[in-house]
Amino acid sequence: MKQILFVLAIIGCVFTANAQELETQSAVKQETVKVSSPSTGDYFEGLTRPLTFNRMIPPYALEVTFSKTVHIIFPSAIRYVDLGSADLLAAKADGAENVLRVKAALRDFSRESNLAVITEDGAYYTFNVKYADEPVKLSVEMTDFIHDGEAVNRPNNAMEIYMRELGSESPLLVKLIMKSIYKNDNREIKHIGSKRFGIQYTLKGIYTHNGLLYFHMQLKNSSNVPFDVDYITFKIVDKKVAKRTAIQEQVIIPLRAHNNLTLIGGKRTERVVFTLPKFTIPDDKHLIIELNEKEGGRHQSFVVENADLVRAKVINELKVK
Repeated sequence: MKQILFVLAIIGCVFTANAQELETQSAVKQETVKVSSPSTGDYFEGLTRPLTFNRMIPPYALEVTFSKTVHIIFPSAIRYVDLGSADLLAAKADGAENVLRVKAALRDFSRESNLAVITEDGAYYTFNVKYADEPVKLSVEMTDFIHDGEAVNRPNNAMEIYMRELGSESPLLVKLIMKSIYKNDNREIKHIGSKRFGIQYTLKGIYTHNGLLYFHMQLKNSSNVPFDVDYITFKIVDKKVAKRTAIQEQVIIPLRAHNNLTLIGGKRTERVVFTLPKFTIPDDKHLIIELNEKEGGRHQSFVVENADLVRAKVINELKVK
């Protein structure tokens, strides 16, 4: 009798184990099916807030082809490009930072794709792209967004794209500040500059806003010979350097430039506004701003002390017309 009960107990344990294994396999299978099944319709798991149309940035329509290249000209340098599929090819034009060339990677692709671009001024552009044998618009010029969003088919509440080097400052606001300084053309500083070989290079003002510095400078060419700009440098160096001592210098790289100077014709005057990261100058150092002429010797430089820097004018309002 005991043997019979023992055998029945073993059989019961086997059936129980098999049942649990089947339940586990069934649960895993259901979970796998649940995970692998794509979502359809408007259903989202959990509490989900739907996107309304006023949160959408409507895309532009763009046609491309295999045998011709479409060029898109943006108002600012291109920082980011994303292609929706391998059917498209895109790259910046050689020697141009604000021109994007786009074409089809294969003939007669049937699926519509998309293209997204972010520019240096913080603007975001999106395009729906399809294939056409003969695109009507092979050269497209995009306008900037310094106006009402409704006029450019863009929501008024669209946020600007922020760039890492500008910190918490909007690239669009940086552009407006530089434009305002250039437009107003005020001379806040009257004692800093250099004049040699018929070239006068002066610092007209230093401004600050939200952790960034703005340098407004003017170059006047009183000679008849054009001045070809090679480069402009900002560097902090020691005031006094002992003999046989290595010169230590810190180069400050401008973040943005408005009306960047390349050539100043004879009897001409030009101005430029640079945006620089926030910095201060130790008491035993000063800032030297150098202007070098390409294939020439009419180089200019002047010195900015920390006392001049800390008196930078705070920008509280913009005047741009």
